[in-house]
Amino acid sequence: MKRIVMFVAAAFALAACATASAPQGEGALAVAPLQYTTRTLENGLRVYAMPDPNTANVSVHVWYDVGSKDDPEGRSGFAHLFEHIMFKSTRNMPNETFDRLTEDVGGFNNASTYDDLTNYFEVVPANHLERILWAESERMGSLVVDAATFDSERDVVKEELRQRVLASPYGPLFYMYLPQANYSVHPYGRPGIGSIEDLDAATVDDVRAFHAAYYRPDNAVLVVAGNFDPAQLDAWVDEYFAPIATPERAIPRVEAVEPERTAPREFTVYQPNVPLPALMLAYPQPAAGDPDLPALMVLDAIMSRGDSSRLYQSMVYEQQVAAQVFTFIEATQDPGVYGLFAILSAGQSPEAGLQSLMAEVARFRDELVTPAELDEAKNEIVTGTIQGRETAYGRAFELADAVIRYGDAAYADRLLAAIQATTAADVQRVARRVLNDQRRVVVNYLPEAMKPEGVTGDTITTASTIVARPLNIPQSEIVIHTLAAEGERAAPPAPGAPVDARIPAVAERTLGNGLRVLVASNRALPLISADLRIGFGSASDPEGRAGVAGLTADLLPRGTQTRTASEIASAIESLGAGIGSGAGVDSSAVSLQTRTDRAEEAFAIYADVVRNPAFAEEELDRARQQSLDGLMVALSEPGSIGSMAMTRAIYGAGPYWRRRHREHAAGDHHREHARVPPNLLAPGYGGARHHRRCQRRGRLCPGRTAFRLLAERGRRAPAEPGCQHTCAGGAHDRCRSAADGAGGGADGAARRRAL
Repeated sequence: MKRIVMFVAAAFALAACATASAPQGEGALAVAPLQYTTRTLENGLRVYAMPDPNTANVSVHVWYDVGSKDDPEGRSGFAHLFEHIMFKSTRNMPNETFDRLTEDVGGFNNASTYDDLTNYFEVVPANHLERILWAESERMGSLVVDAATFDSERDVVKEELRQRVLASPYGPLFYMYLPQANYSVHPYGRPGIGSIEDLDAATVDDVRAFHAAYYRPDNAVLVVAGNFDPAQLDAWVDEYFAPIATPERAIPRVEAVEPERTAPREFTVYQPNVPLPALMLAYPQPAAGDPDLPALMVLDAIMSRGDSSRLYQSMVYEQQVAAQVFTFIEATQDPGVYGLFAILSAGQSPEAGLQSLMAEVARFRDELVTPAELDEAKNEIVTGTIQGRETAYGRAFELADAVIRYGDAAYADRLLAAIQATTAADVQRVARRVLNDQRRVVVNYLPEAMKPEGVTGDTITTASTIVARPLNIPQSEIVIHTLAAEGERAAPPAPGAPVDARIPAVAERTLGNGLRVLVASNRALPLISADLRIGFGSASDPEGRAGVAGLTADLLPRGTQTRTASEIASAIESLGAGIGSGAGVDSSAVSLQTRTDRAEEAFAIYADVVRNPAFAEEELDRARQQSLDGLMVALSEPGSIGSMAMTRAIYGAGPYWRRRHREHAAGDHHREHARVPPNLLAPGYGGARHHRRCQRRGRLCPGRTAFRLLAERGRRAPAEPGCQHTCAGGAHDRCRSAADGAGGGADGAARRRAL
């Protein structure tokens, strides 16, 4: 076979933080508190500055204290619709100007709508900061809301609802039934994406009133992080934001209180296009400021974070009753909901799945978690916090989140301290408070083919008793802006002088066996990131063995000659570290993320995984079944089907078409291609990788599987900043990288329900 260059990456971010943000016990790692200055303009805008001369970028965040819970009466989905409109024109900016100011210079922009807030953020080269501040002030102060824009964006949102929710196998369960089944009074009970009926009922005057009510300086937070001069930032903020007037009227606030649930609820629904049965188990959750929330975050990490989590080990790995299990926890300003979800494996019954899920819930109430589990959960959360603070974007996100969600910028550090101080007794006490079977909601989400003859199933809809505020603002108080004629528009400020990036020096050496090693040192944070890459991926799959590269990569962390898959997961995750593996089209990789104080132990496990994979038959069977379950779901997901069809249309039946089709055994592929000499080299740039949102103002990332859709509904993220979740099984490697990524620090344990 023709040889191509193979890559190995070892990238190091080495540091020691001098100031601890939490009491340090045995095994604890000091985390430097967020550094910022703050001031408030006369119009009420809160401004936070986080200068960092060690980066060539800046990140600008404008967060508004308005979310989908504030949707007016009869106008569900309004906050999300408005997020779309905010990317359109202002008095001086035509449509798509934000893309031109960000993407055209190598940066990005995006936004998210949550239950309690809406955030807008950009990352650009540092010399473009003034231009972004000007643009953000433009849409805060002179947004154009006209009939054409309103009609266009309403159609986009309606199509997003159809594609992302209604056409997805599990979209209704996660996006709609989770809130609808858990609330009868509070407007959290309305799906954030809204309904076709409410969107159709909206008018352009409604949108203008919504902007006038909530998009005002005293309801916003501006956070700027990165390479800038603080005095210059103050001058620009004063120039562009200070002139924006604040209305004299009060900001409308939700006053509804959800009554305490005193009896369990259970629903069984039958849906078309559902390849595998699914379950939802949900409980009322304390509000963001409740002192028990940190312990619930620790409980959640033990429950479902990583391959050593209780849900993965019991339901996915040992019993094999579920293809994927994940949890949903969002810190909300008012009491929220904690959810557990399971997509069952082929052939498994809903009764068996629910019994297994509830058994794990009962364990938290009945028994103390072990010291090892407690330590692992804290280590994972601390590592995730450090990784989130690695970039200007991550620091700005965490700070803005603390201000809006918790009402205090300093809470980000106090939350981390509270998590590190959590005891096993705290976890059990909170489990008994929150995981109360008399207050649970169960949704059995079943394929239509499982419906018995004569049975209709339950209907889950938004309760008619939901209390939402009407939006009554006199038209005389609403300023209507129009796009100025081209010759009358103010131009964006010119870029400043470019700021040179500080690229770490790279040291390279070649081992005696031919392995090339590149090391880039960055001592800003106590992290080490390593990536071993080989130049063979799914394009190298043998004929008739599509998916073998991906299956091989999946099996690498699932057992070595001396460690079982469970032992590897437990050992690496107990260090607050993570090992991921995967195959792309032209390369495959095994990566490691670890703290510097646990590096020796982590690298020993990492090396064992890379050098001594066992490819045990039972692990192959598990991986194959998980892949087949995932493929079954993907073939019911319109986006996945479209991606497969497009790939086939472009590449025909060649190697690139065969990517991600997982079949047959994997051991031979590893032995053929994963030889260290003679052609390995190692790029790497250190630290956590932060991912952009796939869904961006209604445009869907092609090829997203249904599993990823479910995971995304629960972040951060995921694969997206600020929208994270905890999951196990199925796409667990991707879930782990998302959960450990940017946006949220200690609150990375709190996955946010964002659109």
